[in-house]
Amino acid sequence: MSKPPGSATAAAMTLGLAVRQWTEAHPEKKIEDETHVKLTCTTPPIDRIDNTVNLFTNCIKLSLSTNMIDKIPLLPGNCMCNLRILSLGRNQIKKITGLEEIGATLKELWISYNQISTLDGLSVCTQLETLLISNNKIKETSEIRKLMNNPNLVNCNFIGNPIYEGLSRSDGRMQIIQALPQLKTLDGELITESIT
Repeated sequence: MSKPPGSATAAAMTLGLAVRQWTEAHPEKKIEDETHVKLTCTTPPIDRIDNTVNLFTNCIKLSLSTNMIDKIPLLPGNCMCNLRILSLGRNQIKKITGLEEIGATLKELWISYNQISTLDGLSVCTQLETLLISNNKIKETSEIRKLMNNPNLVNCNFIGNPIYEGLSRSDGRMQIIQALPQLKTLDGELITESIT
């Protein structure tokens, strides 16, 4: 009987092995030329990002969601200078780290359905405009205030985080809007003047 994805003993593979599978499935293409690299829900799931990430020189959008990745180790010296969108939803990430090398270009971070409890590590993302971090473990308003270091951030999604527990929907939204007055959308809804 096979183990379910996410179990400690389930088979897993590195990013390098996933790229090898992709290359075998697309012999007419080169991963180095792709602008959107999509390795989501791989079988077996990816559990580790290795230096294969350095091949993604033209990548604008990297999708690694629905795997078993527990860290974001985008390696120093990587060649992902074109990356704008990083999708890591539905993994096992606990901390946001390793974004220094892509912080100057990254505009969107999709990291919902993980186990993140702190927003440390995002201050290096100076161009970040969209943060999708629903269904994580963000509890405190002090964590939201850390995003004040991201002046271009205008779209956020915090639905499913404990920060909303014990608050009415409008009170929870107001708390975040006050901490981040530059937001234009919150939890998928446009922020209007009547809300602020």
